[in-house]
Amino acid sequence: MGSDLTGSELTGSELTGHCLCGAVTFRGQRGGDALRACHCGQCRRWSGHVWAAIGLTDLRIAGPVRWHASSDRAERGFCPQCGSALFWKARGGTETDVAAGALDAPTGLELAGHIFAADKGDYYRIADDLPHWPQEAPE
Repeated sequence: MGSDLTGSELTGSELTGHCLCGAVTFRGQRGGDALRACHCGQCRRWSGHVWAAIGLTDLRIAGPVRWHASSDRAERGFCPQCGSALFWKARGGTETDVAAGALDAPTGLELAGHIFAADKGDYYRIADDLPHWPQEAPE
């Protein structure tokens, strides 16, 4: 198991989490982004369904992470031991999006909307009243 960054006291805006096997742990400050579900084809293939993530700043990661250049604008990080999909970051960005499913509870987060809704799979409906955008959310 990697060094554990999840055990110490949290500040109000800090979130912690880990992969399925516990080899990768992380801790970071909640960024400006809200928790959003991404329905794009890459995120669905990466996670097996919808990717819900929140941006973190000052992210500290302990344990092995393998990074994959998933496009010319972003890369994705995962645990090489158990395969957990954990991180997405834009090249040159200041935040790293972290999979909501990897966060330790309680998070205090609520889903704020859906991005890339036009690309969602044909096997489900977006059945809530939250905002959804055909592509990225406006800044």
